[in-house]
Amino acid sequence: MDQFIIVLGWVGIFSPVALGAIGSVIGCSRAGQAACGAMLETESGHGRFAGVSAMPSSQTILGIVVTLTLNKPVTLANGPGIFAIGFLTGLALLVCAAAQGSCCAASINASKHKPEIFGLSIAPAAIVEGFAVFAFVFALVLAGSLPE
Repeated sequence: MDQFIIVLGWVGIFSPVALGAIGSVIGCSRAGQAACGAMLETESGHGRFAGVSAMPSSQTILGIVVTLTLNKPVTLANGPGIFAIGFLTGLALLVCAAAQGSCCAASINASKHKPEIFGLSIAPAAIVEGFAVFAFVFALVLAGSLPE
């Protein structure tokens, strides 16, 4: 049982970056496919489509910071906490990145027909990013209270 708790702690350490990266792949893929389609249908504005399609990659960066924060010797006292913080933060980052990719794809699709709404159309993606930041900040705060 002790070894299982230690293994869970290690899973918790790597979960934020691994799950955040999986979500970023899903989100960037969704938005990137929309960007490619929009580039075929428009004569200009291609740079903004490519830029918006990269927005979900930020969850991987947040995951890296949480992983580095949780990277400490795993003990029986802190293993369950490391697992809970890391895994649940990683799960939140995965879902946020995937949802943000859908928001970005919708923004790209809307703004290819009406370029003047581009700024307003990315607001939902920014709101989703805010939820990822909430999970990130609380993970850092809770990580500071883990026993050594």
